[in-house]
Amino acid sequence: MTTPLTQPVIEVATPAHRDAVVATVVAAFAADPAFRFFYPDDATFEGDAAALAGGLFDARVGHGTVWVADGGAAVAMWDGPDAPPSGHVPTGRFAVYEHAVAAVMPTHRRWYLGVLACHPEHRGRRLARAAMAPALRRAAEDGLPALLETSNPVNVEVYRRAGFDVVEHLTVDGRLPVWIMRRPQA
Repeated sequence: MTTPLTQPVIEVATPAHRDAVVATVVAAFAADPAFRFFYPDDATFEGDAAALAGGLFDARVGHGTVWVADGGAAVAMWDGPDAPPSGHVPTGRFAVYEHAVAAVMPTHRRWYLGVLACHPEHRGRRLARAAMAPALRRAAEDGLPALLETSNPVNVEVYRRAGFDVVEHLTVDGRLPVWIMRRPQA
């Protein structure tokens, strides 16, 4: 007997969601090319990735631009068009990545998807897409494009199905491919 899928509960994240969001990001990005570029050491990956996920969450949660599905089973962390500069300071290989991406990322007003993650235990339920939807609606209402970058070639097709197109491709540090993608303004 199969259990019918229910509609996910989508809500703006609060500081109370932090632990669930961090756990989701760490689990979702355990084999991600970018996170493994940032933190290649298996012995320290979990702690390093958790610190990064927590920092990214903390930098955005107060702006009302982080959405969670089902309490944090999936998360979409966005920067709105008027987001103040992040207080999160990248270090190490993450700083190398951020610098390379910033050099080619369009700087016009836009909605920027910094992190989209679904905990592996909840994959296949379209929770990440549901968590991403509120900001995509806001971008359309604002008449602005949405931007993101991914280092996972599988995600390029996933984002294409959500209306994004590749606008730039680069390689960071001679080994990490990155695709900059844009969803046109409505």
